[in-house]
Amino acid sequence: MSFFRNLWRAFILIAYFSYAAVELMIVRPRTRPERAAWLSRFCGRTLRAMDVSYTTSGPIPEHGATISNHLTYIDILLHSAIRPCVFVSKIELRKTFLLGWMSMMSGTIYVARGAGGSASKAAEGMAKGFRDRLPVVFFPEGTTGVGDELAMPFRTGLIAQTIEAGEPMTASFISYTLSPEDLAAGKTLRHDVHWGPQSLLEHIWSFLSLHRLHATLQFAESPITFSPEGVANRKVAAQEAREAVIRLAESLPTSTNSA
Repeated sequence: MSFFRNLWRAFILIAYFSYAAVELMIVRPRTRPERAAWLSRFCGRTLRAMDVSYTTSGPIPEHGATISNHLTYIDILLHSAIRPCVFVSKIELRKTFLLGWMSMMSGTIYVARGAGGSASKAAEGMAKGFRDRLPVVFFPEGTTGVGDELAMPFRTGLIAQTIEAGEPMTASFISYTLSPEDLAAGKTLRHDVHWGPQSLLEHIWSFLSLHRLHATLQFAESPITFSPEGVANRKVAAQEAREAVIRLAESLPTSTNSA
């Protein structure tokens, strides 16, 4: 039964992506706000189709930068579903079949680590998002983790660029809760929700077997206040930003299914 359930949900997911791709070709949003609004609608529909619910806590940032821990690709759907926003992503996403085209059409800003001129291009793209009064969302860890620590070390580049642009930066933290049915079936956040060493297809297949999933998005009450040392030194700023995210995580009730 689980196998056929996965196949049915995979069919639904493919149908939603196909519909979204056709819609995108027909509508062809031109401005960044229009593209962000399209992505927000698509992400909301996809979460509902996959029985992923969510709650938010704290004021949702409507401009400036939002930083977050990163556990799975579902994080992206969640951040976009709650309001239109712009993402900063690794250039590898742009080369992914279908997802790359869809992410480009939705206004994603790409970063190629180690490539000449990448930092200035990312800064330019972020500046456009800031000017359009859209929240620019990025994950300073640079990759997904399995939840062994509340937040992995943060990379410095995008944090420094946000500070240099004079934009506010708000910390957020995502956590997930499995349903009683999935807990009884032996499902775990570490294997079936958080994305670690599995391939993308392997992880999606595991995720499709879940009955329901609930996410909590916690936002800080106010933007991060960086110390003078943090403003002057990007490594200090990255550490202060990470500490802000960890403080949010520590304020949440202890989860009973975080294994």
